[in-house]
Amino acid sequence: MRITWYGHACFKVQGEHSIVTDPHDGKSIGLPAPSIDADVVLMSHDHFDHNCRTAIRNSNCKLINKPGKYNEKGFEITGIETFHDEASGSKRGKNIVFKFKANDINFCHLGDLGHALNSEHARKLGEVDVLFIPVGETYTLPISECWETVNVLQPKIVIPMHYKIGTLTLPINPVDVFLRNAGSEEVVHLGSREKEINKEDLSGGRKIWVFSF
Repeated sequence: MRITWYGHACFKVQGEHSIVTDPHDGKSIGLPAPSIDADVVLMSHDHFDHNCRTAIRNSNCKLINKPGKYNEKGFEITGIETFHDEASGSKRGKNIVFKFKANDINFCHLGDLGHALNSEHARKLGEVDVLFIPVGETYTLPISECWETVNVLQPKIVIPMHYKIGTLTLPINPVDVFLRNAGSEEVVHLGSREKEINKEDLSGGRKIWVFSF
Protein backbone atom coordinates (compact mmCIF):
# COMPACT_ATOMS: atom_id res chain seq x y z
CA MET A 1 0.00 0.00 0.00
CA ARG A 2 1.30 3.44 -0.92
CA ILE A 3 0.81 6.92 0.57
CA THR A 4 1.31 9.87 -1.80
CA TRP A 5 1.33 13.51 -0.70
CA TYR A 6 0.05 16.19 -3.10
CA GLY A 7 0.91 19.05 -0.78
CA HIS A 8 -1.08 20.77 1.96
CA ALA A 9 -3.70 18.33 3.36
CA CYS A 10 -4.12 16.23 0.22
CA PHE A 11 -3.01 12.59 0.40
CA LYS A 12 -3.80 9.47 -1.56
CA VAL A 13 -3.73 6.04 0.07
CA GLN A 14 -3.58 3.38 -2.62
CA GLY A 15 -4.06 -0.34 -2.23
CA GLU A 16 -6.46 -2.38 -4.30
CA HIS A 17 -8.58 0.79 -4.30
CA SER A 18 -7.65 4.40 -3.58
CA ILE A 19 -8.87 7.05 -1.17
CA VAL A 20 -7.96 10.76 -1.36
CA THR A 21 -8.22 13.42 1.35
CA ASP A 22 -8.91 17.16 1.02
CA PRO A 23 -7.95 17.84 -2.63
CA HIS A 24 -6.86 21.39 -3.57
CA ASP A 25 -6.61 23.01 -7.01
CA GLY A 26 -2.96 23.99 -6.62
CA LYS A 27 -3.00 27.44 -8.20
CA SER A 28 -5.11 29.01 -5.45
CA ILE A 29 -2.41 28.21 -2.89
CA GLY A 30 0.72 28.42 -5.04
CA LEU A 31 1.28 24.69 -5.60
CA PRO A 32 1.22 22.52 -8.75
CA ALA A 33 -2.30 21.47 -9.66
CA PRO A 34 -2.89 17.83 -8.71
CA SER A 35 -4.68 15.44 -11.07
CA ILE A 36 -5.64 12.30 -9.19
CA ASP A 37 -7.58 9.12 -9.83
CA ALA A 38 -9.57 8.08 -6.76
CA ASP A 39 -12.28 5.63 -5.82
CA VAL A 40 -13.24 7.56 -2.67
CA VAL A 41 -12.70 11.24 -1.80
CA LEU A 42 -12.95 12.60 1.75
CA MET A 43 -13.48 16.35 2.28
CA SER A 44 -13.15 17.63 5.83
CA HIS A 45 -14.80 20.99 5.12
CA ASP A 46 -15.84 23.25 2.28
CA HIS A 47 -12.92 25.70 2.10
CA PHE A 48 -11.16 26.31 -1.22
CA ASP A 49 -7.89 24.63 -0.24
CA HIS A 50 -9.63 21.37 0.77
CA ASN A 51 -12.63 20.91 -1.54
CA CYS A 52 -11.48 20.87 -5.17
CA ARG A 53 -13.53 18.25 -7.02
CA THR A 54 -11.80 19.07 -10.32
CA ALA A 55 -8.50 17.74 -8.92
CA ILE A 56 -10.05 14.27 -9.21
CA ARG A 57 -9.84 12.95 -12.79
CA ASN A 58 -12.56 10.32 -12.63
CA SER A 59 -16.13 11.57 -12.15
CA ASN A 60 -17.47 8.28 -10.77
CA CYS A 61 -15.63 8.46 -7.43
CA LYS A 62 -17.57 8.43 -4.16
CA LEU A 63 -17.46 11.80 -2.37
CA ILE A 64 -17.89 11.81 1.40
CA ASN A 65 -18.16 15.21 3.08
CA LYS A 66 -20.49 14.54 6.01
CA PRO A 67 -20.04 12.85 9.39
CA GLY A 68 -21.18 9.25 9.70
CA LYS A 69 -20.13 5.66 9.06
CA TYR A 70 -19.50 4.41 5.54
CA ASN A 71 -18.18 1.33 3.77
CA GLU A 72 -16.96 2.14 0.27
CA LYS A 73 -14.66 0.07 -1.96
CA GLY A 74 -13.53 -1.93 1.05
CA PHE A 75 -12.70 1.15 3.15
CA GLU A 76 -14.36 1.28 6.56
CA ILE A 77 -14.84 5.01 7.16
CA THR A 78 -15.91 6.99 10.23
CA GLY A 79 -16.38 10.76 10.13
CA ILE A 80 -16.89 12.72 13.35
CA GLU A 81 -17.86 16.37 13.63
CA THR A 82 -15.30 18.76 15.11
CA PHE A 83 -14.54 22.46 14.63
CA HIS A 84 -12.20 24.55 12.51
CA ASP A 85 -11.44 26.83 15.47
CA GLU A 86 -11.30 26.91 19.25
CA ALA A 87 -14.69 28.66 19.52
CA SER A 88 -17.07 25.84 18.53
CA GLY A 89 -16.98 26.87 14.88
CA SER A 90 -18.05 30.48 15.37
CA LYS A 91 -14.92 31.74 13.56
CA ARG A 92 -14.34 29.25 10.74
CA GLY A 93 -17.13 26.68 10.91
CA LYS A 94 -17.15 22.91 11.32
CA ASN A 95 -14.57 20.30 10.41
CA ILE A 96 -14.83 16.53 9.91
CA VAL A 97 -12.16 14.21 11.26
CA PHE A 98 -12.11 11.05 9.14
CA LYS A 99 -10.80 7.65 10.14
CA PHE A 100 -10.54 4.98 7.47
CA LYS A 101 -9.28 1.42 7.53
CA ALA A 102 -7.32 -0.05 4.64
CA ASN A 103 -5.35 -3.32 4.57
CA ASP A 104 -5.91 -3.62 8.31
CA ILE A 105 -4.24 -0.25 8.98
CA ASN A 106 -6.24 2.53 10.66
CA PHE A 107 -5.62 5.97 9.16
CA CYS A 108 -6.97 9.21 10.66
CA HIS A 109 -7.01 12.55 8.82
CA LEU A 110 -7.73 15.58 11.00
CA GLY A 111 -8.56 18.05 8.20
CA ASP A 112 -8.37 21.64 9.47
CA LEU A 113 -8.92 20.77 13.10
CA GLY A 114 -8.85 23.89 15.27
CA HIS A 115 -8.82 22.40 18.78
CA ALA A 116 -7.30 19.48 20.66
CA LEU A 117 -9.17 16.18 20.58
CA ASN A 118 -10.20 14.65 23.88
CA SER A 119 -10.89 11.17 25.20
CA GLU A 120 -14.48 11.23 23.91
CA HIS A 121 -13.25 11.94 20.37
CA ALA A 122 -10.73 9.13 20.80
CA ARG A 123 -13.49 6.75 21.90
CA LYS A 124 -15.54 7.55 18.79
CA LEU A 125 -12.56 7.09 16.49
CA GLY A 126 -11.13 3.94 18.06
CA GLU A 127 -7.65 2.70 17.25
CA VAL A 128 -5.46 4.99 15.13
CA ASP A 129 -2.28 3.68 13.52
CA VAL A 130 -1.42 6.56 11.17
CA LEU A 131 -2.33 10.16 11.97
CA PHE A 132 -2.33 12.99 9.43
CA ILE A 133 -2.18 16.16 11.53
CA PRO A 134 -2.13 19.88 10.54
CA VAL A 135 0.88 21.60 12.11
CA GLY A 136 1.06 25.05 10.46
CA GLU A 137 -0.83 26.63 13.41
CA THR A 138 -2.50 29.50 11.52
CA TYR A 139 -6.10 28.37 10.82
CA THR A 140 -5.52 25.10 12.73
CA LEU A 141 -4.67 23.98 16.24
CA PRO A 142 -1.58 25.35 18.02
CA ILE A 143 1.50 23.14 18.35
CA SER A 144 0.85 22.39 22.03
CA GLU A 145 -2.59 21.05 21.11
CA CYS A 146 -1.13 19.08 18.22
CA TRP A 147 0.89 17.13 20.75
CA GLU A 148 -2.09 16.84 23.11
CA THR A 149 -4.03 15.27 20.26
CA VAL A 150 -1.18 12.91 19.38
CA ASN A 151 -1.02 11.78 22.99
CA VAL A 152 -4.78 11.22 23.15
CA LEU A 153 -4.98 9.21 19.91
CA GLN A 154 -1.68 7.32 20.40
CA PRO A 155 -0.86 6.67 16.71
CA LYS A 156 2.10 4.54 15.68
CA ILE A 157 3.01 6.93 12.85
CA VAL A 158 2.46 10.70 12.77
CA ILE A 159 2.43 12.46 9.38
CA PRO A 160 2.54 16.28 9.60
CA MET A 161 0.59 18.23 6.95
CA HIS A 162 -0.84 21.69 6.26
CA TYR A 163 2.46 23.52 6.78
CA LYS A 164 4.58 25.96 4.77
CA ILE A 165 6.41 24.41 1.81
CA GLY A 166 8.16 25.94 -1.18
CA THR A 167 5.80 28.14 -3.18
CA LEU A 168 2.80 27.71 -0.89
CA THR A 169 1.24 31.15 -0.45
CA LEU A 170 -0.74 30.59 2.76
CA PRO A 171 0.68 32.30 5.89
CA ILE A 172 1.35 29.16 7.92
CA ASN A 173 4.41 27.86 9.75
CA PRO A 174 6.97 25.36 8.41
CA VAL A 175 7.10 21.84 9.82
CA ASP A 176 10.22 22.65 11.89
CA VAL A 177 8.09 24.43 14.49
CA PHE A 178 6.23 21.16 15.13
CA LEU A 179 9.37 19.02 15.06
CA ARG A 180 11.14 21.18 17.66
CA ASN A 181 8.68 19.80 20.18
CA ALA A 182 9.12 16.16 19.15
CA GLY A 183 11.38 15.33 22.10
CA SER A 184 12.51 11.71 21.88
CA GLU A 185 10.14 10.84 19.03
CA GLU A 186 11.85 9.25 16.02
CA VAL A 187 11.72 11.72 13.11
CA VAL A 188 12.15 10.18 9.65
CA HIS A 189 12.69 12.59 6.73
CA LEU A 190 11.52 10.49 3.81
CA GLY A 191 13.02 12.60 1.01
CA SER A 192 10.02 11.80 -1.18
CA ARG A 193 6.34 12.54 -1.52
CA GLU A 194 5.57 8.80 -1.68
CA LYS A 195 5.99 5.99 0.84
CA GLU A 196 5.06 2.34 0.88
CA ILE A 197 3.44 1.26 4.15
CA ASN A 198 2.66 -2.13 5.66
CA LYS A 199 1.86 -3.56 9.07
CA GLU A 200 5.54 -4.01 9.92
CA ASP A 201 5.97 -0.22 9.85
CA LEU A 202 3.70 0.01 12.89
CA SER A 203 6.03 -1.93 15.17
CA GLY A 204 8.43 -0.34 17.62
CA GLY A 205 8.13 3.16 19.03
CA ARG A 206 6.16 6.01 17.52
CA LYS A 207 7.64 7.56 14.38
CA ILE A 208 7.11 10.89 12.64
CA TRP A 209 7.24 10.60 8.86
CA VAL A 210 8.04 13.89 7.16
CA PHE A 211 7.29 13.82 3.44
CA SER A 212 9.11 16.01 0.91
CA PHE A 213 7.28 17.86 -1.82
